[in-house]
Amino acid sequence: MSDCKKCYLTTPIYYVNDIAHIGHAYTTIIADFIARYSRLEGIDTFFLTGTDEHGQKIEEAAKLRNKTPKEYADEVSGKFKNLWDDFEISYDKFIRTTDEEHKKGVQKAFEIMYEKGDIYKGEYEGNYCVSCETFFTETQLIDKEFCPDCGKPTRKLKEESYFFKLSKYEKDILNWYKEKTPIIPKAKANEVIRFVEDGLRDLSITRTSFEWGVKLPKSINDPKHVIYVWLDALLNYITALGYGSDDESLMKRYWPAGLHIVGKDILKFHAIYWPAFLMSLGLELPKNVAAHGWWTRDGEKMSKSKGNVINPKEVADAYGLENFRYFMLREVPFGADGDFSEKALIDRINNDLANELGNLLNRIIGMSYKYFDGKIDSKDVKKYYSKELKEVETIIDSLEPFLYEMQIHKYLEELWKVFSIANKTIQDEKPWELIKENPEKTMALLGLVANILNRGSFMLAPVMPKTMDKIANSLNYEINAQSYEKYIKNKNILDEFIIKKTDLLFPKIEKPLLKQVEVKKEPKDEIKEVKNEDGLISIDEFFNVSLKIGTVKVAEEVKDSKKLLRLEVDLGEGKNRQIVAGIKEFYSPESLVGTQVAVVANLKPAKLMGILSEGMLLAAKDKNGLHLLRPETSKKEGTPIK
Repeated sequence: MSDCKKCYLTTPIYYVNDIAHIGHAYTTIIADFIARYSRLEGIDTFFLTGTDEHGQKIEEAAKLRNKTPKEYADEVSGKFKNLWDDFEISYDKFIRTTDEEHKKGVQKAFEIMYEKGDIYKGEYEGNYCVSCETFFTETQLIDKEFCPDCGKPTRKLKEESYFFKLSKYEKDILNWYKEKTPIIPKAKANEVIRFVEDGLRDLSITRTSFEWGVKLPKSINDPKHVIYVWLDALLNYITALGYGSDDESLMKRYWPAGLHIVGKDILKFHAIYWPAFLMSLGLELPKNVAAHGWWTRDGEKMSKSKGNVINPKEVADAYGLENFRYFMLREVPFGADGDFSEKALIDRINNDLANELGNLLNRIIGMSYKYFDGKIDSKDVKKYYSKELKEVETIIDSLEPFLYEMQIHKYLEELWKVFSIANKTIQDEKPWELIKENPEKTMALLGLVANILNRGSFMLAPVMPKTMDKIANSLNYEINAQSYEKYIKNKNILDEFIIKKTDLLFPKIEKPLLKQVEVKKEPKDEIKEVKNEDGLISIDEFFNVSLKIGTVKVAEEVKDSKKLLRLEVDLGEGKNRQIVAGIKEFYSPESLVGTQVAVVANLKPAKLMGILSEGMLLAAKDKNGLHLLRPETSKKEGTPIK
């Protein structure tokens, strides 16, 4: 992507029904990292975030608080914006769907689609989830009532509606997937492809049962309708660039988007509805849509009722914003669900940051003043340490593809190897002894370490900008696009300079700093202790084990494992369960997708090779191999095994 001259990237616009949580922060930090890196590369970058503020859910939430929808939206949107400003998110525009420019752009788009024949008037009858702002057919519901996405009760609705001809674009969308492979990661792409291949129904895009939304264009002459939230919301990506206004210069400059970053729960809307809307408008499609996973806390799903929801501001205030940013980007492979553990955060700060990186700077400062009055000279680095310097340059050159393939954890994992090279070289060379025999080589060693810190600081600056500025200041250079070209692209060596002493970058964390929460457990029957010699259990004990039928939606190999597969299994709970199973020797990922399995559904989550597993498959194994236990005929997801 660095060979591109421009980069337009977006977060979702966050729905203003609650305060920002760790998932919102994760998405936004990822986007900020990519935006900052792109600017260092000299790419003309536009980074968009904002809030989605229309819909029935907002209207009802405002009424409960004795506020107008606009007053309520102003309050919550302001909290999002303030948080991103506190987090120093480098967005270029913060859009709100209540902005007049946005509403005009939505009305223009509706008018174009209508005149093209892609929008028609009809009547909708079906089940509507207020929380998800989505209609579902009865076959999609859980127990004919509950939303398959969030599990909440749906409402039966019958009302006049305008429809978008989504079915018209089914083949074009599938061709887009095939020709451009726009969805990251591939496992999520396969899920979306199967959904489209099952057939698309036309989409209800207006409502008459509430008023808080964008009105239809005056040319349609139907004032009782408001535009459905997903059509309204998705169009923000072009209205933010001036679509539908008198000045569309930003639209011409930045569209199509290079990258939409979303959570996996809204991938369908961005990878199916959004390209169809753009096709109808005659606009280019985005280059990539990347979907990340969800976060749990200490293996538990986060919820208000459990009292374990993570406030990202509290974490950043306690442990430092840039330490928090590093942890979020390093801890979890993009696309996989992640687990927030305070212990894991402390380990990252103490080991990766303090021991590996911070200690490296401390060592070079100490040695430079002890041996050379603080003066660093790099002129003999290539003479004595060309091999180490070449290894570092090779690693630095390999990093960019990881970033644009959304393997951000891998980007950081590889980057840390350059700091390991520096620390290992110091240990091997023993400068405290080398200085007595060869001062020239000792100076070259310090020059090598200074240049490794130089390279590493540029590549880490998009993650930890202020901390890397401290390193740069200590070593007498600045981190900007011009110096990035000088040191990273052109591989220049640092000039002679006097090193500046600096405060400790990463003080060690001795104990947890967050207020400890006691997770409220769901009431369960206690398992009685079995005290008989034959090992028999009671019927009550057996019923404490929850066994359910699930459908495998996603299956993929776990890297570097000979036995493990990562599965996403639909148990009828509103979101898929991630299960890590040791069945790779007996089943290929392709053979599992779409098949049904038996799952232990109330097993305590555990990590296997760093991946959270939220259940266990039932299988039988003998000398003839391993076989999964399956129902004789297809069963509804979540059907209990009795």
